[in-house]
Amino acid sequence: MLNPASAPRDPAALPRLALTLLAVALLWPGISLSELDLPVLLSSSNLSTMGQFLSGFWPPEHGREFLALLFKATLETLAIATAGMTLALLIAVPGALLATRALSISALARGGRPAWWAQALRWPVRGLLIVLRSVPEIVWALLFVRAVGLGPTAGVLAIAITYSGMLGKVYAEIFESVDPLPTRALLGAGSSRLAAFAYGVMPQAASEMLSYTVYRWECAIRASVVMGFVGAGGLGQQMDLSMRMFAGGEVASMLLTFLLLVLLADLLSRVLRERLT
Repeated sequence: MLNPASAPRDPAALPRLALTLLAVALLWPGISLSELDLPVLLSSSNLSTMGQFLSGFWPPEHGREFLALLFKATLETLAIATAGMTLALLIAVPGALLATRALSISALARGGRPAWWAQALRWPVRGLLIVLRSVPEIVWALLFVRAVGLGPTAGVLAIAITYSGMLGKVYAEIFESVDPLPTRALLGAGSSRLAAFAYGVMPQAASEMLSYTVYRWECAIRASVVMGFVGAGGLGQQMDLSMRMFAGGEVASMLLTFLLLVLLADLLSRVLRERLT
């Protein structure tokens, strides 16, 4: 039987302890600055107030007139997310093709390393993708609401700009992560870059691209709901109106609808992945 006193010590124990203490030291001021006070939050008076607030959400509103309004707002939310993603793809796919090193002809004679001038040409495209995704979609929605007015147009443009940068960056990384041999063979045989992309890169990257695109579409649905609170249409705008009128039942019905949308998007992603694998 192994003697506990003679058991080897973990050499990483001290660094782990130091990192834990450092994390606590960094998080503690953040908790103080956030003014989080759990005893006050869990006091009897606050619990009673929250209970009364939550009781207003039951039962969910299910009147015929409201359900018709909810159906229209749901379709508007789906339309905002889908149209925004479509515009984002029109920017992201060409941007990813220009930013990726997988289709570099100059890399064939350099053992897979692109020439410096080819790298320099990609930096402006990569910089543009960084700029597009650096500003959150809610900020773009605020700007477009001022520019084009209230309604779904602002939400579509906000999603298109932000998600084009996100999709372009990830697509470029997916293109570079696939096996480069088929692409290099096609380029070396005199094939065009588009043909090398279609037959060398795309068959390997299609499944991962589709999975990420559907995930981003699901994120776009959530984002379109959030942007509705600033006047960009959809479920969010209707939810904001219902909350201002203290119509908890209507809010509960919209939350359930939003949950159903996310579940359907997740189911769609799973079905598409199974079809491609």
